Amino acid sequence: MWISFFKLRLFCCLLAVLMVVVLVINVTQVEYLDHETVSATFIDSSGQFVSSQVTGISRNPYCGYEHQTLSSRERMEEDSLLAALQWQVPDVGPVPFLKSTDPSSSYFVILNSAAFFKVGSQLEVLVHVQDFQRKPKKYGGDYLQARIHSPKLQAGAVGRVVDYQNGFYKVFFTLLWPGKVKVSISLVHPTEGIRVLQHLQEEKPHRVYFKSLFRSGRISETTECNVCLPGSLPLCNFTDLYTGEPWFCFKPKKLPCSSRINHFKGGYLKGLLTAAENAFFQSGVNIKMPINSSGPDWVTVIPRRIKDLVEFNLGSPKNVGPFLAVDQKHSILLKYRCHGPPIRFTTVFSNELHYVANELNGIVGGKNTVVAIAVWSHFSTFPLEVYIRRLRNIRRAVVQLLDRSPKTVVVIRTANAQELGPEVSLFNSDWYNFQLDTILRKMFSGVGVYLVDAWEMTLAHYLPHKLHPDEVIVKNQLDMFLSFVCPLET
Repeated sequence: MWISFFKLRLFCCLLAVLMVVVLVINVTQVEYLDHETVSATFIDSSGQFVSSQVTGISRNPYCGYEHQTLSSRERMEEDSLLAALQWQVPDVGPVPFLKSTDPSSSYFVILNSAAFFKVGSQLEVLVHVQDFQRKPKKYGGDYLQARIHSPKLQAGAVGRVVDYQNGFYKVFFTLLWPGKVKVSISLVHPTEGIRVLQHLQEEKPHRVYFKSLFRSGRISETTECNVCLPGSLPLCNFTDLYTGEPWFCFKPKKLPCSSRINHFKGGYLKGLLTAAENAFFQSGVNIKMPINSSGPDWVTVIPRRIKDLVEFNLGSPKNVGPFLAVDQKHSILLKYRCHGPPIRFTTVFSNELHYVANELNGIVGGKNTVVAIAVWSHFSTFPLEVYIRRLRNIRRAVVQLLDRSPKTVVVIRTANAQELGPEVSLFNSDWYNFQLDTILRKMFSGVGVYLVDAWEMTLAHYLPHKLHPDEVIVKNQLDMFLSFVCPLET
């Protein structure tokens, strides 16, 4: 009996010592993870910190993303995505404002305007850019947007821009409808502005910062949060255990990490540009300005509400959700919620920070299930690797959903163009969003999902570009979405 009692006491002592050791290790690794550790390690899909080797294309060192542990297939895909988005900006050294691209001096010409066209024919337009001294540019790299449209028919389409790297660009359009068609070309950013945006993307990803409120009883503290945080202060690790999506906050001085209440946008950094760089971002001068034609040149549906759909007021904050609506007549249940951080809404309760991949893993799926996903805008200030990682987790969950329920319909809304000013350009430029849109299309190509092409819809439409498009454009997007949900043959 005494021998058994002695063995039990010995076992309990060993178990207690083991628990203390595990606790110390966790506290050291999670709450006091300093900058050197963050920059030299990466959190894999199992939530573990691992080291890796850098191969292939040169990667952004932000947050240790160049140290990701990827499979050979993932590495090859990421190399391909980053290579496809290598913007051809010539290394011409500092360029004064007067020698930068001037949209008012530039022009375009319809090459085959006298030809007879049929629906489906190609239209070719030549664009020639000049500087503010009305001298031809000798290099490319400008970001142009091009569209054809017929306001009377409420129709529009976008063109494919080819940069010849010598100051000339050619735009190719497919003519999709009969009637009078107008060509519109716009300079979104000059080459010189693109160089500044590239620098911000690589060197200033923290230009949008986030915060969280920690509270316990009457004590509350607010600290800064982000995908990674510089410095040597103790950190709270809120990395998602399933997807490995990294998220950190500076540890409160008096409160534990578990006391986090919410997540909200802290703000935007100011004074990011020099006076010379500011000249490349002037409203009414060189941001989203039209380029005129040197010769002859030239999309809306009546809004309609779904009347049987009734929203249940859950008392959720605007934009954040979750939201719920029911159409009993047609047996439709509609749910919405925002994706996990980074997210720029004012305030989000911590328990409402759901990652898309985790939500997808909780869906049974089937022929009566439709999933709509839109993830891009809140990633515009980060290096591309941050967005690639997020989409990789979402894509993995989508593939698993379609494997277990092949008849599930998954629809992804692409990015869209928006209005730009000097400040907005530094955070939400169409150039940034164009990169995210390209990545999204390539990563979900062949996966078996449908795309609502919001990018082309907003770019081709005669209405002004907006981050949140006007109702008529949203109606067009909904019509396309419903065409996937309810195809004509059914």
